[in-house]
Amino acid sequence: MNVNYEAEYDNRARVPEFPVILARWQSESIAYREETTHAGRAELNVRYGKTDRQILDLFLPKAGAAAPLALFFHGGYWRALAPATFSQMARGLNARGVAVAVVGYDLCPEVSIADIVVQARQACIYLWRRFGRRVMVYGHSAGGHLAACLLATDWKKLSPDMPEDFLPTAYSISGLFDLKPMMHVAMNEDFRLDDKEATRVSPLTWTPPKGRVLDAVVGALESSEFLRQSREIADVWGRTGVTTRYEAIADANHFTVLDPLTDPNSAMVERLMKLVGQANSIKA
Repeated sequence: MNVNYEAEYDNRARVPEFPVILARWQSESIAYREETTHAGRAELNVRYGKTDRQILDLFLPKAGAAAPLALFFHGGYWRALAPATFSQMARGLNARGVAVAVVGYDLCPEVSIADIVVQARQACIYLWRRFGRRVMVYGHSAGGHLAACLLATDWKKLSPDMPEDFLPTAYSISGLFDLKPMMHVAMNEDFRLDDKEATRVSPLTWTPPKGRVLDAVVGALESSEFLRQSREIADVWGRTGVTTRYEAIADANHFTVLDPLTDPNSAMVERLMKLVGQANSIKA
């Protein structure tokens, strides 16, 4: 069957109201940054790496820095956007007593997708050395890809001071796990993927992280390819010792699927609390 990958992966074309959604995100993010800064609960533009984009914004709940910790990675096809547009994605978990680091990274084509995976891991190492606690990771689109990559990382091999179970749970929203289709879209001018490199950065092809937990959720209104991506990793990893869960969220597209993250009482935040509890051994 021939698949029109360009149409399947062009989310902005599939959701014509994206500019309105993006403007709303930016407005909500500014408001949340101001709110948390005024309350002394924000640490913005914390450098974890050498470049200007290797930063994270840390949003604390009222309990402060002693709270359980989660990481959020934004989307943008590894080539657009920044943490400052997604600060409000910490709101739901903050209200439930969880600290959230919203993590940035360098973008393609200045770096490769493989380089971005390395940077995401560096952010994790920074946070472990600073706070000394296990984390749950969640991310959207390209950030969902990074969440799966981090879940499948051998932390002890990467750095001897890291615990093997540093990151035991992940929640991927509209993630990309099989990057071979990306070779067939115009954006590959920035990705520079060939068959070998696409395989190397596809967590679907990695050794499944047995004993860990992955939720792969996607908007029910998304393209058949995005639905396939989440179903497939839940199926493949689920058969090999990973506890997986797949969900198509009703009435949500590639962008509105994020909206429940801002609501502490949403089913999505409720599920994240369970995953945070498993990662941090707290009562969710």
